[in-house]
Amino acid sequence: MNSEVARTLELLSGMVRIRRFEERCVELYSREAIRGFMHLSIGEEAVAVGVMSALEPDDAVVSTYREHGHALAKGIPAETLLAEMFGRVEGTSRGRGGSMHIFDAATRFYGGNAIVGGGLPLAAGLALADAMQHRDRVTACFFGEGAMAEGEFHETINLAVLWRLPVLFCCENNLYAMGTALARSESQTDLALKASAYGLPAWGVDGMDVLEVADAAHRAVLEVRGGGPAFLELRTYRFRAHSMYDPERYRSKEEVERWRERDPIDLLVARSLAGETLQQRDVDALEDEVARELEAAVATAEAGTLEPVEELTRFVHSEVPA
Repeated sequence: MNSEVARTLELLSGMVRIRRFEERCVELYSREAIRGFMHLSIGEEAVAVGVMSALEPDDAVVSTYREHGHALAKGIPAETLLAEMFGRVEGTSRGRGGSMHIFDAATRFYGGNAIVGGGLPLAAGLALADAMQHRDRVTACFFGEGAMAEGEFHETINLAVLWRLPVLFCCENNLYAMGTALARSESQTDLALKASAYGLPAWGVDGMDVLEVADAAHRAVLEVRGGGPAFLELRTYRFRAHSMYDPERYRSKEEVERWRERDPIDLLVARSLAGETLQQRDVDALEDEVARELEAAVATAEAGTLEPVEELTRFVHSEVPA
């Protein structure tokens, strides 16, 4: 297998795994096997897979509440993610965090943060620790375009530039901060231009093209490892509503369908088949493999352990010895 075929299969595999995982989550949520809030990244898979392809295993990732794709791409097993969402002890946080609070120190995946912009200062702290310890690491911080209107963004990016922190700022611009269109909340809608005012390398990327995302991320990571932050505006789109509770009255079905024509999975498959990098049998085999993985993951997660009632106050407060 040549390097181009291997790279294409790796990127396609990552996106298909995220898409099918989240589609299965919709089914599980609909029958109340998963409860609470859940935010899907269907349509945004190229961002997670493309950026993660540029990172090393020891690099850190700080994410948002729309983090299933980031977590899978960082290497957290599907069965562990599902166990968390099922509320099982075998989950990343013993089932206490659920869909919005995935955390896994082993893979250096630091949330799953429910507060808009809340992960930005955490990313700066992780990067500062690495810089002070002279560790050759990058912290990739994902956030939506809505977070760029928050004070945490401006404070964090300012400090990151001043202190030359190894942070890769990854803005997932899906055009709607919850239900508010970008042009209704930001006076400057070129977010890469806005970020560049702080004096760091910043550029926009077609977030529906996984090859372009991967190339841009590799370039940005080189900048960060060279000694200072960089910013990517990843222009993408979510095909589903903000969350499972969202009635989605803020955008038209026609707009969504137009964006579906640029489905990142379909784009890569079409390009690969046309260029004969892959054959249809390769795509079919990949889909079969992912389907088997997910069936096993769901079965493992559902069979997981519910936390005993007497353990429910554990980690909530500390008991003072008598």
